[in-house]
Amino acid sequence: MSEQTTIHIAGTWRSAVSGATREVLDPADATVLAVVAEAGAADTDAAVGAARAAFDSGQWPRTPVPERAALLRRTADLLDRDRERLGLLESRDAGKTLEEGRTDVDCVAAAFRYFADLVAGESAGRVVDAGTPDVHSVVVHEPVGVCALITPWNYPLLQASWKIAPALAAGNTFVLKPSEITPLSTAALIGLLVEAGLPAGVANLVTGPGDPVGARLAAHPDVDLVSFTGGLASGTKVMRAAADSVKKVALELGGKNPNVVFADACATEGGFDTAVDQALNAAFMHSGQVCSAGSRLIVEEGVADRFVAELARRADRIRLGRGTDPGVECGPLVSAAQRERTEEYVASALAEGAVLRAGGHRPDGPGYFYRPTVLDRCHRGMRVVREEVFGPVLTVETFRTEAEAVALANDTEYGLAGAVWTSDPGRGRRVAGRLRHGTVWINDFHPYLPQAEWGGFGKSGTGRELGPSGLAEYRETKHVYQNLAPHPVRWFAG
Repeated sequence: MSEQTTIHIAGTWRSAVSGATREVLDPADATVLAVVAEAGAADTDAAVGAARAAFDSGQWPRTPVPERAALLRRTADLLDRDRERLGLLESRDAGKTLEEGRTDVDCVAAAFRYFADLVAGESAGRVVDAGTPDVHSVVVHEPVGVCALITPWNYPLLQASWKIAPALAAGNTFVLKPSEITPLSTAALIGLLVEAGLPAGVANLVTGPGDPVGARLAAHPDVDLVSFTGGLASGTKVMRAAADSVKKVALELGGKNPNVVFADACATEGGFDTAVDQALNAAFMHSGQVCSAGSRLIVEEGVADRFVAELARRADRIRLGRGTDPGVECGPLVSAAQRERTEEYVASALAEGAVLRAGGHRPDGPGYFYRPTVLDRCHRGMRVVREEVFGPVLTVETFRTEAEAVALANDTEYGLAGAVWTSDPGRGRRVAGRLRHGTVWINDFHPYLPQAEWGGFGKSGTGRELGPSGLAEYRETKHVYQNLAPHPVRWFAG
């Protein structure tokens, strides 16, 4: 694969039919990092055709489960082997720190191993008691078919693995469209699948924009499922486009995630330090470009002033820079457009009465950097509190009672993730039970497990990734009823 042959169809790396290319920029200095093929509708149709042929006539859907699991494990081993190379590629392409990039590779390998173990440990089907020895009845799971996998720019490698691993484990074929902003590590992952022995046509890659590539995939009559991770506006377009062919749709559309801090969590110096530290991690990991970022700090009034003052002090000390440089704690935003979007939200918040406690500006120098920003005295009427910024911006709201804290946390159209900090275990479980979010952390923020489902309520999307439910997204359920002693029923007199 050369830089300009990043389209992979039917086992072959190729350039775009039109010959079009796109420059991929390094967000740390806005220089050209790579030149990739810019796919169009013709490339997309060819990729779907290859996936369709591989599913309908190829061996992968009929490959025994142990062999499919073995291929996933070989891929995980190759990820371990190439950890440094892929981590560096992810860091430079997405702007995250090198350590984040390495961690992402570890998580990708873990996802492949988890789904390999999950399918390898399953039975051949669920036997249903029909109430008579003359009937054998079993419920089995079969692959959906051709899957269109559309991934975002913030975690290109990780989000691809959350879709590819269960899709392959279930026996599907797929066409993958990464974000046109960060396609490099995804192309490398397809290369590892080929090296691991995946048959030609099972994994296809089209590097190109949402229009026409993503739109064509969502509407394509030969696609059986669309799994999309990205913004709300694009997700609704995907759902509309998929409706005409009534294909399966799974959407993960982000969130506006509350981080609720009760005063009792800060009653000791150790508790206070931990809650502040975790609030920084929640809001500013990967420059806030995380769907589950704890961008809404909801803190009890009695400790709010002290908490926000210390939070702001630490935020101002966060070291920005190129993710591969030693000592850097936070990288740039992924693009000039993303930084401008962040600036617009901060400006609107200040105009609506928010008080700037930290950040709020771009530092001098090249690249798409923006200082971690803390906005105090926020309220639900502000755009910055209601809408997903996807940048290093933390808003602060306060509460007096537990009921008010829960009401504030749930007062959002989204419902992806949230956290509650308290020294009272009963309160922690009680509040977690009332939060309408797909993942709730008690005294923690951000960890996930490949064996536990990930997804949200409300406008955070439909369906789930990871866990047994993540595998189920890529399957159809079939009931096979076998009559072992058939005889006439004489329903009609004849």
